[in-house]
Amino acid sequence: MSSPEIASLSWGQMKVQGCTTTYKDCKVWPGGSRAWDWRETGTEVPPSTVEYLKKQGIDVRVLQTEQAVKEYNGLVAQGVRVGGVFHSTC
Repeated sequence: MSSPEIASLSWGQMKVQGCTTTYKDCKVWPGGSRAWDWRETGTEVPPSTVEYLKKQGIDVRVLQTEQAVKEYNGLVAQGVRVGGVFHSTC
């Protein structure tokens, strides 16, 4: 299962390829996407989460949204199975 491309990004709106929903903030992974309610976890990735993922051999990058989408879509274009959490107003 491949990761969906971020089809568009503008202030307060994101569209994911293959999905009819327009997100403000979203989570994407190989095969899907859903809205991200940052009130669940906050807007920053906790250092403990980054450390855990790295220990599992997962490459973690925390970037400004436009740069994160560019890098994410670049990896998707290469066929890399990748996930992301995106906040469209940061």
